[in-house]
Amino acid sequence: MVRAIDHVTIVVSDLDRSVDFYTRVLDFKKSGSAHLEGKWIESVVGLKGVKAEVAYLELNKDNPRLELLCFQSPKSKAVPANSTASTIGMRHLAFRVKDIGEMKKRLEEAGAKVVGDPAAVPLDVDSGDSRRKVLFYFLDPDGVLLELAQYT
Repeated sequence: MVRAIDHVTIVVSDLDRSVDFYTRVLDFKKSGSAHLEGKWIESVVGLKGVKAEVAYLELNKDNPRLELLCFQSPKSKAVPANSTASTIGMRHLAFRVKDIGEMKKRLEEAGAKVVGDPAAVPLDVDSGDSRRKVLFYFLDPDGVLLELAQYT
């Protein structure tokens, strides 16, 4: 039986750049890092010759951890379709914020690509939550599709 989400991993091309973005712009805190290599990680990911660095980021102890993973071997490659909302597969990660307008401004000042303007979810869309929701999509430095959501 699944009890909780433990973590979400995002593969990145430049670990330092991504740690800077997620900590400076999105307010995550770096809680640790590790070098990944050897048979154990090769078995887990199903790849040979794995050498990677991972940074562990947290908002607080009550939320799942975000793991930024940068492969030195085998080399990662970008798939542009993954930045598009309609591509099949895990498509985006959504973060709750207090002030969506301020966060949009911070993202734009940081050079992040904002996909669209904040939009209110129509009241007739049943999301299982009775609160009003405003959201928008943006891309991280590697083109990973992310969402910010504000509930009122």
